[in-house]
Amino acid sequence: MGSKGMTPNAVLLQSKGLYEYILDTAVYPREAEPLKELRNATASHPLAFFGTTPDVGQLMGMLLKLVNAKKTIELGVFTGYSLLLTALNIPNDGRVMAIDPDREAFEIGFPIMQKAGVAHKIDFIEAEALPVLDKLLEDKENEGSFDFAFMDADKNNYLNYHERLMKLVKVGGIIIYDNTLWGGTVALPENAVPEGGKRLWRNSSIEFNRKVVGDQRAEISLAPLGDGIMICRRMF
Repeated sequence: MGSKGMTPNAVLLQSKGLYEYILDTAVYPREAEPLKELRNATASHPLAFFGTTPDVGQLMGMLLKLVNAKKTIELGVFTGYSLLLTALNIPNDGRVMAIDPDREAFEIGFPIMQKAGVAHKIDFIEAEALPVLDKLLEDKENEGSFDFAFMDADKNNYLNYHERLMKLVKVGGIIIYDNTLWGGTVALPENAVPEGGKRLWRNSSIEFNRKVVGDQRAEISLAPLGDGIMICRRMF
């Protein structure tokens, strides 16, 4: 079936009312109280839109449990909604390695993580991600040692992160990349997108999606949740 056959669904995906219905009906009623508290604490931040959307979080929680994730890695933390969600959904002796150069934003959410009783699962590393990943890969024992990865860092480096995460995450493990539809701009002509960072990251997202679709090491799904997520399951 060609794209013309998808027109009704395409209209639905542009419906703000439908999105609010999904949140109000299926997401918010199941959202854990610590997550709700952190979402509210982030709402007044000038970059609040950086946060993981709760519908993405709900799917993440299910996938974490489906793969019995115990050792995970997160690149790009912000105030920590996805980090807290991960910590809530892995076993008590599980670990999350969380990498972000912005400790100030992380510290908005950390007291809530402490109150939720999951702070002992979190290893926060204040750094740029690529050097940390390269350091991990210097030790062969780290290859295939992570069950799950979540990526929400600089979009122009997604392909670099992907190559490293495809070595660090085990066969059968899952990697989720956030913001892969970049506000819907991936479907717009380049000249319709403002010059600067928005256009740069739109182009980076298009290139990343194209390359990952062609990566036979991964089973993939590009899902229109939040700002778009690319879900990859490592095959070999």
